[in-house]
Amino acid sequence: MMVIRLRNKNRKTIRLHVVVRITMLAVVALWVGSATAQSVISQDVKNGKARYDSLCAGCHGADGIGTEHAPRLADNPDLRGRSKERIHGTIAAGFPASGMPPFGGLPVQDLDDLSAYVRSLNLPAGESVSIGDAAAGKQYFWSGGKCSSCHMVHGIGSSIGPDLSDIGARLSVSSIRHVLTAPDLNITPGYEAATVVTKRTGKTLHGFLRNQTNYDLHLQDMNGVFHLLPLSEVASVTKDKHATMKPIDLPQTAMQNLTAYLSSLTGVEPGALPAPNTTPGPSAIEFDGILHPKPGNWPTYNGNLSANRYSPLTGINRGNVDRLLLKWIAPMPQLGLEATPIVVDGIMYFSGQNQAYAMDAKTGRTIWRYFRPPTPGLVGDASVGTNRGPAIFRDKIFVTTDNAHLLALNRVTGKVMWEVVMPEEKEHYGSTVSPLILNDTVIAGVSGGDWGMRGFVVCYDTATGKLLWRHWTLPGPGEPGIETWGKEWPRLAGGSTWLTGSYDPETDTLFWPTGNPWPDSDDRDRPGDNLYTNSILALDPHTGKMKWYFQFTPHDTADRDAVEPPVLVNEVYRGKPMKLLLHADRNGFFYVFDRTNGKLLLAKSFLKQLNWATGIDSNGRPQLATFSGPVATRQRKCPDNAANWSSTAFSPVTKLYYLMTIEDCGDPSAPLGSKEANGPGQRVLKALDIETGAVKWEIPQPGPLVLKTWSGVLGTASGLIFYADPNGAFVAADEKTGKILWHYDTNVGMKGPPMTYAVDGRQYVAITAGSTLLSFALPAQPTIAANKATK
Repeated sequence: MMVIRLRNKNRKTIRLHVVVRITMLAVVALWVGSATAQSVISQDVKNGKARYDSLCAGCHGADGIGTEHAPRLADNPDLRGRSKERIHGTIAAGFPASGMPPFGGLPVQDLDDLSAYVRSLNLPAGESVSIGDAAAGKQYFWSGGKCSSCHMVHGIGSSIGPDLSDIGARLSVSSIRHVLTAPDLNITPGYEAATVVTKRTGKTLHGFLRNQTNYDLHLQDMNGVFHLLPLSEVASVTKDKHATMKPIDLPQTAMQNLTAYLSSLTGVEPGALPAPNTTPGPSAIEFDGILHPKPGNWPTYNGNLSANRYSPLTGINRGNVDRLLLKWIAPMPQLGLEATPIVVDGIMYFSGQNQAYAMDAKTGRTIWRYFRPPTPGLVGDASVGTNRGPAIFRDKIFVTTDNAHLLALNRVTGKVMWEVVMPEEKEHYGSTVSPLILNDTVIAGVSGGDWGMRGFVVCYDTATGKLLWRHWTLPGPGEPGIETWGKEWPRLAGGSTWLTGSYDPETDTLFWPTGNPWPDSDDRDRPGDNLYTNSILALDPHTGKMKWYFQFTPHDTADRDAVEPPVLVNEVYRGKPMKLLLHADRNGFFYVFDRTNGKLLLAKSFLKQLNWATGIDSNGRPQLATFSGPVATRQRKCPDNAANWSSTAFSPVTKLYYLMTIEDCGDPSAPLGSKEANGPGQRVLKALDIETGAVKWEIPQPGPLVLKTWSGVLGTASGLIFYADPNGAFVAADEKTGKILWHYDTNVGMKGPPMTYAVDGRQYVAITAGSTLLSFALPAQPTIAANKATK
């Protein structure tokens, strides 16, 4: 037995009794000296150790191993990854309430040296110089050790166990070695194995307890399938006595090699995978499940690929909607959420600025979360965290980042499988779009058109992230449309693509809306129509080549981007069965097209007052208004925001198209400055007859006009229209009459569109409010009925 005596700052003797075998000490010393990382020791670290030994070792122990008086500083997960500056601040401020005095009175150089030393005790393995052959360790990992049968690295391998792509950035070399040799003592949170027996069926499930509360548990079985169980349905939970992973017993050199390889794994770098993963996890959904969603699922941004936010669910109807209750809330660390969650088989996926979540759709409980810090130096909506939601396909969740990267996250672990940079050049790009899945490809767009960039729609292989095609929204030199820009090539003239498009499987056509030209109001260097801004593009989804286009506002100087939903419906129109595209534009006109060829069938104003144009001619061009007297510029160009990006819905029952609008145009003939000249400045929910464009009913929204609170519309086959008003109320109205049937006061501006889903026969309606996601349901559990509207 050895008795080690240390003196703390109060000069009290601490007795540590350590039982060792001298021979074992020798072995351990040999092992540590040969297997741990060897780092080049800088002078500030050497100086810091000297100051540490004199000032800190009495409480924190020699070499930072900790004592009964103060916590361990060496290999401390809470300190790993902290900057020297942050550690400096902690030492200077101290923790007086916990007994650590402030050391701010020390010379700055001493504090810097101390900070450098403490940080050196917690260097991630990737920042250390490891002994061992990483290439040989890689060979063992992927071959002899069969580690990839449970673990994934850089998008390849199995997602059953923890992803190891960044283990070298998260753990020190000694921690990695300890995990390998003593897995029972180092179980990754969420990967404790257990056996669960259910009450109702007596079914036995074995897997990892990803989450557990007093009310429910999330079990991931060994096939990567989640079982989300209320504890009321669980008969027993038996936790395994040992980790699923067995201790690795390798010769010293082989262990050094494996440790060196794992230490080199510091995260997924941008770029496509060289080949698809040969051991993909279970598929959450195939493309047919997105093209033809089963009742209860909401597998894509608008619930379906037609962009018609109209659900077949009827569990919540006109007869019971007044009993709708808030079932759960999920706060997110971000203001002004705009995303639409997607739901597949009871699991909800949601996204915000550089973050994504998998959640239990019945409770809102988080299963996993992905996060990276916001990107500094951005402009526009991307800079404030705008994100409109994720996409899902097979074993991946797809999200865009604020700096225009596209991420493929593993559906089971939430870790990055591949990451690509969408723009070819830096410029002012961001991305706020919810990606769109078509077949086995993922399609996305970019924002930043108000700051100078060249817009595009881009398509990637879902398996690898390989670029398949890119369609520029601004023509290049010698390309069709370049003649609409004057002498200069419009290399950075806007045309952003930040709203998800729609897809028609009957004509195999992708429809995508485009944004305004740049500079917005300064047109001195861009004469002409400025194609293909403010347009709908009909594209071949396999090549990106354009089939047809329509430009709503040629030569725009009022920011009337056409980034509003392109809704696809099949209806008898004026006596003939037709494939239609419906679009309510920001310029104040409602358009109906034959989507097979782009022929314009109807263009009519949906506003009571519209000043900038008197109508749309037979060729689809606006007929610009002229004014005889003085008219304020804002009113001369009004509207510039009649409709916006928020969701719309068409009911096959009423044949009406529902959208939120803004009535903001005043009377040009009224005296300047008068109430009549200034316009009402009011939001109005409207129901339009698609054959005539006539407004069949409307619901004015009293209260101040807050421009950044476009929420959108959801329709259901039970005859309901859900929307949010500017006073912070979530509302349900009768689709036939516009009568308000129910509302819930959130008292927060709502920016995200509503959606609906069902789990275990119960229908829910969800919407974001401020920084919170809300989900509502009835107190009872009515049986789901699809496609049978309540009369």
